[in-house]
Amino acid sequence: MRKEQTRAGHLAALFTILLWGTTYIATKVLLRHFGPLEILLTRFVIGYLTLLMMRPGRVRLARPKQEWLFIFAGLSGITLYYLLENLALTQTTASNVGIIVTISPFFMALLTVLFLHAKCPNRWFYIGFVVAMSGVILVSDHSEAAMAGHWLGDALAVLAALVWAVYSLLTAKIGTLDVNLIQATRHTFFYGILFMLPLTWLFGFKLDWHELVQPVNLSNFLFLGIGACALCFVTWSFAVKRLGTVRTSVYMYLVPVITLGFSVWLLHEPLTPLIMLGAALTLVGLWLSGKAA
Repeated sequence: MRKEQTRAGHLAALFTILLWGTTYIATKVLLRHFGPLEILLTRFVIGYLTLLMMRPGRVRLARPKQEWLFIFAGLSGITLYYLLENLALTQTTASNVGIIVTISPFFMALLTVLFLHAKCPNRWFYIGFVVAMSGVILVSDHSEAAMAGHWLGDALAVLAALVWAVYSLLTAKIGTLDVNLIQATRHTFFYGILFMLPLTWLFGFKLDWHELVQPVNLSNFLFLGIGACALCFVTWSFAVKRLGTVRTSVYMYLVPVITLGFSVWLLHEPLTPLIMLGAALTLVGLWLSGKAA
C-alpha cells in the first residue's frame, strides 16, 4: 500500500510538472494581447470557478487559527510568487528567471529542516542539486543578452524561489488537515485572488473581452485556468502529501527541460548536442536528489 501511494505521488508530481512546463508556450501566445496581471488574475479566477464546480460547499476547519495557513498560502504561492516572477521578467531575461527559480528545492530542504524538524538531506541531495542546475544552465539560452541579465531581476527571481518554498511548506501543513484536497486548493485560490485585487489598481487592469473570446486566446486561458491552475495545484498538493515537500520539489528541475521539448516541437526551436547534454544532466540530478530526499 505504501509503495502504491508513493508511486501515485510520483505520477502526480510528474503530471503537474509536465503541464507547468508547457505554460510558458501558452503565456507567450497570450502576452501578444494581454498584460501579465490580466493573464494571472483571469487564469486563477477560471481555476477557482472550476474547483467550485468540482467541489462546492464551505471549507470547515477544526480550529479557526488554521485559516491562517490558507491566507499565507494564497499570499505566497498565488499572489507573491507570480508577482515576483513577472516583475523579475521585466528586469532580466526569461532564461535567467527560468534558471534561478529552479533553486527552490534547495530552499525547501532548508525550511523543512528549520520549521518541520525534518532530517537534513544527505550529501547526494546537494550533489544532485548541483548536477541538475548544471543541466538547467546548459538547457537555457546562452546568448549574450540572456547571460547578462540584471541584478534586480535576478534578486526578484531568488525571492520568487524562496516564496514558492514557503508555499510548499504551507501546503504540507494544509495536507495534514481533515479537509478535502479540492476544497483546500480552492480556498487557497480565494485568498490569492483577494490579494491580487489591489494590484489591479496599482498596475492597471483592462481585459479586452473581444480578444478574450478569440478561439486561440480563449483556449489558452482555459488551459492555464483549468489545467495549469485548478488541476495542477490539486495534483501538486496530492504529491506533497504523498512524497513530502522536498521529494516533490525536485521535480521542478524538469520544468526547463519540458519547456524546451515543447518549444522544439511547437515553436521549432533548435536542438543542439549541448542542450541534449543539459537535459540528460537534469534528469540525473533529479534522480540523485529524489533518491536522497
